[in-house]
Amino acid sequence: MTVLIAGCGDLGTEAGLRFAAAGFPVLGWRRSAEKIPAPLTGQSADLTGQLPVIPADTEIVVISTAAGERTEAAYRSAYVDGTANVLDALERDGVQPRRILFVSSTAVYGDAEGGWLDEDSPTAPASVTGAIIREAEDLLHARRPDAVVLRLAGIYGPGRTRLIDQVRSGAPDPGPGQLTNRIHRDDAAAAIVHLTTATAEPAPLYLGVDDEPVEQRDVLAFLAGELGTALSAGESGKSSRGGNRRLSNARLRSTRFSFAYPTFREGYRAVLAGEGVRHG
Repeated sequence: MTVLIAGCGDLGTEAGLRFAAAGFPVLGWRRSAEKIPAPLTGQSADLTGQLPVIPADTEIVVISTAAGERTEAAYRSAYVDGTANVLDALERDGVQPRRILFVSSTAVYGDAEGGWLDEDSPTAPASVTGAIIREAEDLLHARRPDAVVLRLAGIYGPGRTRLIDQVRSGAPDPGPGQLTNRIHRDDAAAAIVHLTTATAEPAPLYLGVDDEPVEQRDVLAFLAGELGTALSAGESGKSSRGGNRRLSNARLRSTRFSFAYPTFREGYRAVLAGEGVRHG
């Protein structure tokens, strides 16, 4: 019962390792197959090009693509064309997996002026890239209505240290008012495995976010405290990226999914511990 990870980058690899630990043979597609670690089987593939033959016993397909750059063309190629190409390859090879999961983004939502949003909230992408991801979701559900879409918020974790680096460099206090939603990479990977293997009748859509939407300044202040530094004075200018909204994980929680890092505090402490940083 093979698991195919179409787009086996950092998140796809972590999910693949968890599938493998659960006893599944895992095939990972990536442009550079040599970057895929054992016990996963790596295969060089560009999701927008000619795809390899899909094993006949493939039961689970995870589409976890990523655009090479933040342009309309790159996003359309990766998300819309890539998703269609994977579905075409499944039809080409006569493979009908039991479960398909598409890794999407909460960028499909708009600004909610600090209000709560969930899977039933209307989407209103503020960017063309968010609109393209939403188009890919629709394409997938048009062809496989039983597919699962997992909209992930800002992923952080090992190797994803942008905010930590900013604080180390003396990041300014951004001031109040900018909400952020996030999820640790390991929890995102665990959710992928959970929804494809441990959820009998999954919904077509889930939000992948942790328990606590939080103001950006609170995350930065927490990191400054952990690093033994302080935020610098001055306005950095509020970022509109991510939208001003609070995203609910109630539907994901209802599947009995358990977070290893329910808030940014546990998650960033783990990241810092991995870097050898001492905490007071």
